[in-house]
Amino acid sequence: MLKKLRLSVIDIIVIVIMLAGLVCIRIFQEQLFYDPLIAFFKLGRGKVLPPFDKMRLFYGLAFRYLLNTVFSLIIIWIIFKNYQVFKLSAILYIVLFVLLCVAFFIITSTPYPDLLLVFYVRRFLIQPLLLLLFVPAFYYQRYIKP
Repeated sequence: MLKKLRLSVIDIIVIVIMLAGLVCIRIFQEQLFYDPLIAFFKLGRGKVLPPFDKMRLFYGLAFRYLLNTVFSLIIIWIIFKNYQVFKLSAILYIVLFVLLCVAFFIITSTPYPDLLLVFYVRRFLIQPLLLLLFVPAFYYQRYIKP
């Protein structure tokens, strides 16, 4: 039998505010974060990555990832209200951040990096894709799986 989530009006308001925060990060990305790859991938014409300051880019990616993570973890907490789910999510966010950053900088350090691979690894770092993966997975685990 399908069980329902029980969210109060306050829960829904906070979730909407957190989603609005995620949207604002996306809307104001060029003003908030150093990322010369935004314009590069938007134009889609380059065959070679533009020059960029690796440390400055790392700090921009880390700050953006941190903001996305905080908003996402608040949403996960409000939906599930389960410390184990929250803790697992936080650990996964940290581990994936380290792995994705290492992969991103190894890939971009090669003489001829695979631009598609750079695009997708960077996408996981700058977008809240993990939230879109974790919520259905935890929902399935908690409410649907017998």
